[in-house]
Amino acid sequence: MAEFSLSDLETLIGERARSGDPDSWTAKLFARGVDKAAQKLGEEAVETVIAAVKGDRQGLVSESADLIYHWLVVLGVSGVALSDVLKELESRTGRSGIAEKASRPQG
Repeated sequence: MAEFSLSDLETLIGERARSGDPDSWTAKLFARGVDKAAQKLGEEAVETVIAAVKGDRQGLVSESADLIYHWLVVLGVSGVALSDVLKELESRTGRSGIAEKASRPQG
């Protein structure tokens, strides 16, 4: 079996978002818009941090999966493709993270 990828998840999220299925959490999040999707992303980020700090390995795995899912939902609701984020990451690989951060506009 092929390895499951973030691209696979992005595709699945898009399909479910368009499904209109009243039992689909993804469809509900898309219908409620970016504010609700972003709220859920924030909640999952906090839960992921808590699991990491507690040293809860299984919790960290589970919360990380929730975090990635909700991040992709926020991207989808916002009309941002995963490939755009990956291109941005790729563009940063040729320099150190410190140099990359220093090159960002201050604001």
